[in-house]
Amino acid sequence: MHHERYMEQALALARQALDKDEFPVGCVIVSDGEIVAQGERVHTRQSLPSELDHAEILALRQLERVDAALDRRRMVLYATLEPCLMCFGAILISGIGTLVYAYEDAMGGGTACDRSRLPSLYSGNGLHIVSGICRKESLALFQTFYRKPHIDYWKDSELARYTLTQT
Repeated sequence: MHHERYMEQALALARQALDKDEFPVGCVIVSDGEIVAQGERVHTRQSLPSELDHAEILALRQLERVDAALDRRRMVLYATLEPCLMCFGAILISGIGTLVYAYEDAMGGGTACDRSRLPSLYSGNGLHIVSGICRKESLALFQTFYRKPHIDYWKDSELARYTLTQT
């Protein structure tokens, strides 16, 4: 599989979000070489940011409207940032077979949890995880985001501090 090719599409969505001063996360879901769903992070600019409108959740919602006959175990979800626990749980429940992400979320990434200790709904799907695909490109977007002086979203967070020290 050409992970870089599809991650570039997720990065394009993240750039669109960044251009709107939104948290630069993009996501695409691929089935048999075709993008069938996508999402970009929204509503981080509000005075009370939404923590439900993540790129992965929006893409999964879009996937619900796609042909139900498609085999989700053969699908690949690409995200520019390691999914949080909420998104990771939704990905596990969705039945998607592979998760590929670009940049690790040092503050809230959910993929390192011990799935063997989770109930079968989460532990039994055999999700394959690939990390670090186009990491440098994704890191650059997050560094740009955190260097914008007017951005408040997670400004002084562990993720911001970690991101700004990365090379």
